[in-house]
Amino acid sequence: MRRFLWPSVALALVILYPLVFTTPFQQRLGALILLYAIAASAWNIVGGYAGQVSVGHVVFFGCGAYASMAAYSHFGLPPLVGIPAGIVASVAIAAVVGVPTLRLSGHYFSMATIAVAELARLIVTNTEYLGAAVGLSGPTVPRTVFDLSFISALPYYYLFLAVLLITLGITWWMTNSRIGFYLRAIKDSERAARSLGAPASRIKLYAFMLSAGLTSVGGALYSMMFGFVDPESGLGILISVKMLIMAALGGAGLLFGPLVGAAILVPLEEISNNLLGGKGAGLTFVVYGAIIVIIARFQPGGILALINRLWAKRKPAETPAAQGAPHAS
Repeated sequence: MRRFLWPSVALALVILYPLVFTTPFQQRLGALILLYAIAASAWNIVGGYAGQVSVGHVVFFGCGAYASMAAYSHFGLPPLVGIPAGIVASVAIAAVVGVPTLRLSGHYFSMATIAVAELARLIVTNTEYLGAAVGLSGPTVPRTVFDLSFISALPYYYLFLAVLLITLGITWWMTNSRIGFYLRAIKDSERAARSLGAPASRIKLYAFMLSAGLTSVGGALYSMMFGFVDPESGLGILISVKMLIMAALGGAGLLFGPLVGAAILVPLEEISNNLLGGKGAGLTFVVYGAIIVIIARFQPGGILALINRLWAKRKPAETPAAQGAPHAS
């Protein structure tokens, strides 16, 4: 029972958050935390569990965002209809890109994904069908509930919460399956995993494709909440950096790590932008850089790993005291 106590309490707090914090800013902030937690959790599959640090995941984020807006702009369909198309496109791109790039390791893989992301942004910026530099817009007035165009952030909050729970459920299932065991072995030592018969290339590609599909869902939800997408908001490299930092800050390779990272980073960014206005954009890069340095230097495992380590130290300290108690004869 103790194992499920804290997750249950955390889930209750998340569900009750918009009912306690009722101002538009607070509800919007909560929705943004969950939205970025979805994207960071999707990145965590390949970056945290497989150890493949992708900085080009914004390509898949953009696939979902552009597919949803294109469904409305070109076909007059609800943006919701574009989600499956975005998933298919992102998985296909991941399959094509992953075969050559996943053969690389370390910073070589990261640089290759950056190159792919920048190439995708340049292509979209010069493609009229995708709105070029202006981008695509969604419905200005909600026609049906399937447009997912709400005035309040409250419906978005619970929608994002449902999608996040599904994402975490898929991640939990994956980590407890054979693929999850393979991924942890590959992350520790790919050469050793291969020597023991693990199909490293295939498993990494599967994780990359699964991560891409889930990331595209986050991009679609982002575009539907804001009602538009352009090359900067849908394919800007800073989005990939956010996913990476949120997962690393909370705990890469841990189920709830991305959510913890998003709960810290998103309010920090929103509050600084509100206080400083347009000047906050430059500060964001400084903050992100400082967080990367601090994590790399002092706590590579993230905040949740630190909490788990402190909790593990406390439990042995309690055990000897219990053992030292006199036994009744």
